[in-house]
Amino acid sequence: MTHTDRRTMRRLLRREIAGTIGLLTDEHDFRAMRRYRSFTFDDHTTYLEQVEALLRVRAAQGGHTTVALFDPEEYAEFCARTGLDPDAPASRARFTAEIATAGPTLPYDGRPLTELVPALVDEAVRQATWEYASTLLARLGPCASCGEDIGRAAFTRAAGLLARILDTAPPGNRHLVCSVTTAPETLLAVLHADDTGDDTGGDALRTDITRLDEAEALEFTTVLALGLATRSPGGLVMRTTAPGTPDRIYGWRLRGDGLEPLTAGEVFDAYCTDIESGGLLAPESGVDYGTPPDLGEEGLTPRHRP
Repeated sequence: MTHTDRRTMRRLLRREIAGTIGLLTDEHDFRAMRRYRSFTFDDHTTYLEQVEALLRVRAAQGGHTTVALFDPEEYAEFCARTGLDPDAPASRARFTAEIATAGPTLPYDGRPLTELVPALVDEAVRQATWEYASTLLARLGPCASCGEDIGRAAFTRAAGLLARILDTAPPGNRHLVCSVTTAPETLLAVLHADDTGDDTGGDALRTDITRLDEAEALEFTTVLALGLATRSPGGLVMRTTAPGTPDRIYGWRLRGDGLEPLTAGEVFDAYCTDIESGGLLAPESGVDYGTPPDLGEEGLTPRHRP
């Protein structure tokens, strides 16, 4: 076998290696890493340009690269815990490999970083929201009267309510937002449910002709379950879009461990009021602000108190 053949084989094998790069998405994190002498970049814009160029080259060579969110504080804690030298590229590589298994990541798909970075940050927020809500649910413990695990029961109930909401929704693509007011902040979860007969597989969950992203559905159900279990103030609003018909918007407020329908006027007020100033906003044209379908017996009967 010739030397050229060996080089060709190594080049082909490189295509089989998946890579991960830890990305410093903002100036604050970038400045925090500059305290390490081995981190040689001195300008965040140039750093992002070089990262994007590297991603494009790897993609052109047939390589697969995952982009992970690099947090300097978590990195310093990781090095202290593992005894690694934080001022070493090998330590940063070890940390990046660690966060790739559990932290927020996105595959590089050719998008410019101006689009990928916001998506990565959104993914990080979504994961943090799910972890926080899951922790609070787990801490609720058993029901004082029946011994049933409150968090698990609330999750089952939330999953049933979500399924019923989707079953009763009009045809179209659905955009759902659930908000739950907790201390110290309000939790938000978003779910996109696309009406399609396309069986594309992948990481999507398919129910009849409605496809849900599994991670989104898990986070949404968990946040809703937390609101139901703790009887926290909150609400759920859905917008349905379908060709040839006005968009439909309706929703519910959380009431006990169930949902109470909002009136058309309440939905209109919510969408046509500026959150910052409290002033009125012009309603969207071609939008029907209405009342939700009846969810039937899934409804409103209280069960447990935490």
